[in-house]
Amino acid sequence: MSLFAIGDLHLAISVKNKNMDIFGGWENYLELLENNWKRLVGHDDTVVLAGDISWAMKLCDAFEDFQWIENLPGRKIILKGNHDYWWGSKKKMEDTFSAWGFETLSILHNNCYQYENYAVCGTRGWVNMPGEPSDAKVLAREAGRLTASLEEAVKKGLEPLVFMHYPPVYANNCNYDILDVLYKYNVKQCWYGHLHGPSIKYAINGERDGINYQLVSGDFLQFEPLKIL
Repeated sequence: MSLFAIGDLHLAISVKNKNMDIFGGWENYLELLENNWKRLVGHDDTVVLAGDISWAMKLCDAFEDFQWIENLPGRKIILKGNHDYWWGSKKKMEDTFSAWGFETLSILHNNCYQYENYAVCGTRGWVNMPGEPSDAKVLAREAGRLTASLEEAVKKGLEPLVFMHYPPVYANNCNYDILDVLYKYNVKQCWYGHLHGPSIKYAINGERDGINYQLVSGDFLQFEPLKIL
């Protein structure tokens, strides 16, 4: 069994007026992603999807996108991105997936999932970047969700692996609300998405203050799920 990660699929199978092919580097990306996924990921493997999964506005309108994911090999653990407007309560999403007959999708929200001796932890996060608004209330809520996820890992005696949508560090900018939680729980590895195009050159890929960061947005990975373990 292996653990993979990839973020920012931006699926628009359900939403016909969204077409990622208009952006450079996204041409025929669904076919590329599907081929790479099936080549690398087995049915006993796990893939963490680091947010921005579907362009649908409502969960009921995202059926085709999640059916496409469901039909790919492996278990999928999904977390929220800034464009996942369909996101609702964990129970509502689980009930909907169950009603649709989907069996491979798990929601990462105030919890963690065991993978061997590790815990898959995480939350969406938020931003403290030039030109984008910071919101103390949202930042505190996201730090609380990450804390809840890591606390569950501690209770289970598992080493935490953290996955987020927003980067905790970006160029010389730091989200200290999130970083304080990562340092408190001695997190050593963090994977994140959100960054595309020109912003990728400012991404942190490597060790910063004792934590190893890795960008896993789909276009950065050229739509090839990254094998972590």
